[in-house]
Amino acid sequence: MGLREKLNEDLKTAMKAGDKMRTETLRMLRAQVLEFEKSGAGREMNADDDMKILLSSVKKRKDSVEMYEKAGRKDLAEKELAEITIVQEYLPKQMGAEESAAVIDRIIAAAGTKELSKVMPLVMKELKGKLDGKIINEIVKQKIA
Repeated sequence: MGLREKLNEDLKTAMKAGDKMRTETLRMLRAQVLEFEKSGAGREMNADDDMKILLSSVKKRKDSVEMYEKAGRKDLAEKELAEITIVQEYLPKQMGAEESAAVIDRIIAAAGTKELSKVMPLVMKELKGKLDGKIINEIVKQKIA
């Protein structure tokens, strides 16, 4: 089942249950999927496109949380955090620090280089969606240094 179908099913369930937060969040995600489909890409949506939409949504919300907290709007920050939790249900399970460090060590050893510009794309390809990009970048910099 693709992301679009899963979102539609979950949206129906949330609407029947009267879960306003989940309904709003799923509608927003569904709108992003429809926007992609109508963008004229000329191809069916694949798993990478699903992942991009979900990761983009989480990133926007994390940025919003930061801005709301700086502005002292705790209520809006909490709303964004709740939306992040809902969106993350559709992402793959997030890796732990030890697990990701082991994967990064393996990739650095296989690459045979300690240049950040050569290692980072390989690591991102492997861990995309499984760990936040900022955290990946910090771990890779620590390992290379």
